Amino acid sequence: MDYRFSVLTVSDRRSKNESEDLSGKKIIEIMEKLNYKLINYKVVPDEEDDIFNTLNVWCNEDKSDLILTTGGTGFSKRDVTPEATLRVIEKNCPGISEAMRRKSMEKTPYAMLSRQVAGICKNTLIINLPGSVKAVEENIEVVVPILFHAIDLIRDDKEKSQDHKFKTKDS
Repeated sequence: MDYRFSVLTVSDRRSKNESEDLSGKKIIEIMEKLNYKLINYKVVPDEEDDIFNTLNVWCNEDKSDLILTTGGTGFSKRDVTPEATLRVIEKNCPGISEAMRRKSMEKTPYAMLSRQVAGICKNTLIINLPGSVKAVEENIEVVVPILFHAIDLIRDDKEKSQDHKFKTKDS
């Protein structure tokens, strides 16, 4: 079975074509190299309802296994991606967000200002990523080892989840 993913870029400037969506394209490049199949890609402005509606459709109608958002996770008044994500998810997955922030803080103390969240809606894992290309690369690197296993668990595919289980030094 394919692993299907969607990318949602949240940016006022990019939604108006005032700048190129380099972070969304970087996510697609990385995930396709990992053999994930892109089923949705969209750029929306920093509007909570636009973000929520897109996530809701992709989880309920398009059946993405994984949705990666980029942008809108900071402290500005327009940064509302976490709020929209929290409205749509049914289960919060704080360990994913904590791991990304912890790794990013090794490079910059500003990482603690990221409000990204991760959670599950229906059979879809949603992960918020920061808006810069560099931060996208660093954060995806953190979660890649657990993605197949997490999706298999959400799908309730016990056989595959054992195949993809991350091996530690002790296992």
